[in-house]
Parts: sequence; C-alpha cells; structure tokens
Amino acid sequence: MPATKALDPAVDALSERLGADRLERAAPLAPHTTFKIGGPADLMYRALTQDELAAAVRAARELEIPFFLLGLGANILVGDGGFRGLVIKNDVDTIEWLDDTRVRAGSGVKIYHDLIQMTVARGLGGLQHYVGIPSTVGGAVWQNLHFLSPPPERERTMFIEEVVEGATIVTEEGEIRRVDNAYFEFGYDYSVLHVRPDVVLDVTFRLEPTPREVMRDTIRENLAWRDDRHPDLWLYPSAGSIFQKIEGVGAGRLIDQCGLKGHVLGSAQIFHKHANIIVNLGGATSADVRALIELAQTTVQRELGYELKTEIGMVGEF
Repeated sequence: MPATKALDPAVDALSERLGADRLERAAPLAPHTTFKIGGPADLMYRALTQDELAAAVRAARELEIPFFLLGLGANILVGDGGFRGLVIKNDVDTIEWLDDTRVRAGSGVKIYHDLIQMTVARGLGGLQHYVGIPSTVGGAVWQNLHFLSPPPERERTMFIEEVVEGATIVTEEGEIRRVDNAYFEFGYDYSVLHVRPDVVLDVTFRLEPTPREVMRDTIRENLAWRDDRHPDLWLYPSAGSIFQKIEGVGAGRLIDQCGLKGHVLGSAQIFHKHANIIVNLGGATSADVRALIELAQTTVQRELGYELKTEIGMVGEF
C-alpha cells in the first residue's frame, strides 16, 4: 500500500509534525541525482535548517516510516520503481566561521562550490583538493571523500578526514551530540556512518593558512585532470566510479582489458574515457545501468578472475 494514502495514520502524523504543505507526494527523484535516473518517492521533505533536519529524522523513526537522506545524489542509483517512504532532502547550507582557521558547515553545503570558494578566498587550505567532485559536507564525511595529492607526485590519496575536527550528529536514539574525528572511524570510502544510523547536521573543519596561488594551481590542475577522465555531468549524467578500488590493478583497467569501454546497453554506456564510470546517454533506466554492471562483473570474473564489487549505493525499488 503506498505510504501516501490519506488513511495511513503514520503519514497523517508526519504531516502534522512537519507540515502538510512541506511534504511533496509522488516526488520525482531523477532530477535530484547526478545520474538523472530513478522513479518517484512516496514523500519528499526539504530540510532547510538543522532543526528541521533533526525533526524530520526523529519523526520518521518514531513513526516507523522508511526514510532516505538525500544530498546531491552523486554516488547512488535510484531504482526505476522509486522509493517507498520518505526522502529527506538535505538543504542545510549554513556556514559559520568559529575562528581564523575553523569553519562549521551545515551537512547540506556543497563542498565543490560554496565551501571551497569561501575557504580559498580566506587563504585557508585543505579543501581545495576536492574541487570538481559533486558532494555535500554530509556526503563527504559519510564516504571519507578523497582525491589524489597535487601534481607532480600524485602519489598520496588525500582524505577529507585530514581536515575534519568534529561534527554534530543526531544519534539513532534521537539525541543531538557533538563528536570528534575519531568517532567516525574513517577508512577508504568508509566511515562509521555506514553501519551506524547517525545523521550529520554539521561538520567543523580545521584548515591551514596556505598561499592562494598555490591552492588555485591545485584547483586548475585537478579540474584539468578530471576533465581528461571524467564525464561532464551536463552532457553525460553519471554517479562517479561504479566499482570499488582494486589495489594495484584498477577496476576500470580490468573492464577496459575485456573490451567493454564504450559498450552500450539501452541508453546507458560504459564511458569511453573511463571504464569504471557508466553514463546516461539520455533516458537511461536503472535496469540499463544494472545490466551493464552485471555484464562488467561477469565478463571480468570470467576472463580475468577478478571480482568487481559495486561502490555506489542502490536506493529504492529495482
């Protein structure tokens, strides 16, 4: 039974707590993802403040309504059947300077645009490495956002954990807590948020004074590096890397070795520049993408003996 039926008491109670005029019903999700793929959510609520975000999370939990927290939708594939329950769109975009080197940003702030521009303008370094990567602050902490160190070396992976001092979270029990860096147990593409249902409200970053021209050089070089390998999201909607890193080998190289780079199924394509990325050629469905994923997995396993594991999140009904 759809969650939006008027007689559903849980949805009626949610409307009373969050405001009926703030709940969008049968909300299309594709426009809210970088893949531009996916069916509708039964309900969507846009949280504009930390209080609203915390209230929505608490209400969904207390009323036992399935919910999903959506930022930029950059590392997910939404099923063609959409999402049964409540999607909480995180639009918490507050930015507050605590002192000369520390900034507290709402979890819905866009790192690649707002926060990087602001910190570089102040001569503070640490976030410039992640330019061009579509991510909110909350998403960056969830996945421990990373990128290669600046040229010419590009030998080390830079992780967002290196500049995270702490955060404000809503715990599973509904408690609002301040936690430090160690709480997140950061790893490669990992934080404790993968296994704990905490929701990040804001994050405090501690940055270092850095010459602006040095940061601008890094930004220019990183954008050029990405442009050579990654699709322009306006032309080729995608969700970034599809498969997890295989140390010393590279998932994309394996797929390329099997001759699948550029392969098309339906309206989805294994990107012609980077075989670990699948792009939407226009009108692609989640079924198209999943078919390409399965093709890559079975082919690489059969021909090269490696197991490809997906990195992106699968959301909703497929």
